Amino acid sequence: MLGLGAAGVVAAPVLQRTLESGLGAVADKDPTGLTGLLPNGGGFRYYSVTTSVPEKTAADYRLTVDGLVDRPATYTLGSLKALPQTRMVRDVQCVTGWRVPETPFEGVRLSALLDAAGVQSGAKAIRFTCFDGSYSESLTLEQARRPDVLVATRMQDEPLAHAHGGPVRLYVAPMYFYKSAKWLSGITVTDSVRPGYWEELGYDVDAWVGRSNGRDDAPTV
Repeated sequence: MLGLGAAGVVAAPVLQRTLESGLGAVADKDPTGLTGLLPNGGGFRYYSVTTSVPEKTAADYRLTVDGLVDRPATYTLGSLKALPQTRMVRDVQCVTGWRVPETPFEGVRLSALLDAAGVQSGAKAIRFTCFDGSYSESLTLEQARRPDVLVATRMQDEPLAHAHGGPVRLYVAPMYFYKSAKWLSGITVTDSVRPGYWEELGYDVDAWVGRSNGRDDAPTV
């Protein structure tokens, strides 16, 4: 019994990663969206607003920073990872109710990319676009400059998997998870907040956990 228990402890992480990878691959090609309702070993659900999402590798991934900035830029996955990294461990809270506690994310603070680009006067917000071709999100400039908002390249101390929005996603720690746009490809500084995909369908633009969308969940801080 002790031997079996020890073997289970050793095998569990491998089995969990295999389950997550398998469910993610299936969900990415499921036009019904039903597989996204199934929890995996890590407690996450897989959501996409399109029937499929192309995969990007280190060779072909690009992130653009443009709009009301003095120095537009394009980052590769390698150049993002070469910048100073921040690691945070917070709960992930979905607006649909599920929660994954103490999830590590690591990446570049969004404020660092904005400072490097030189935000112009008159800028009020940030619009995020994604290489799935459909999803978008937004934050006010004040929200985007918070120290707990990352352009993330790692999750759960592993490179960000495609099913989790990799190789790069937004991570907005104090807001519901729909604000943390997956498959991030564009950061555009704008003069006003432009509602994102789910906000156009009725979700709150300011999506603070426990203080929006009619929910009273405990904060993720």
